[in-house]
Amino acid sequence: MPGPTYTQHAFNLPSYPRGSHLVTSDITKQLSEPLKGVKAGLLHLFLQHTSCAISLNENYDSDVRADMSDSLDRIVVEDKAGKGIYRHDMEGSDDMPAHIKSSMIGASVSIPITDGKLALGTWQGIWFLEFRDGKHRRKVLATIQGERA
Repeated sequence: MPGPTYTQHAFNLPSYPRGSHLVTSDITKQLSEPLKGVKAGLLHLFLQHTSCAISLNENYDSDVRADMSDSLDRIVVEDKAGKGIYRHDMEGSDDMPAHIKSSMIGASVSIPITDGKLALGTWQGIWFLEFRDGKHRRKVLATIQGERA
């Protein structure tokens, strides 16, 4: 009986403005072929950046995403007045808060795979959280491990 297989796939997410975005369909579209044939396994998604995040959360009500972004902005404030609350400010007032939020939420998630599909809960979706102003190209490294059918 062969052991588990491991594959990696790098891709870019579409550019998103600042905020919390549901990207489950973007991810599954990028990985539809590699996921096929995985009977039981694990998908690990890793963002190769320090000013955005990836998470699992509510997939139905978009107000949850807006509330999350608003809440994070209240928890980690920007220094728009230039009072010097952060030492690292050469890239703009949104940069250091973006690094803090990225550390709080995280740069990776792991999701079970069952019969070639992501085994997300009924109300779970994959979120991409962009913490910087402007649109950026964000790279994802996906690692798929599992038993093939």
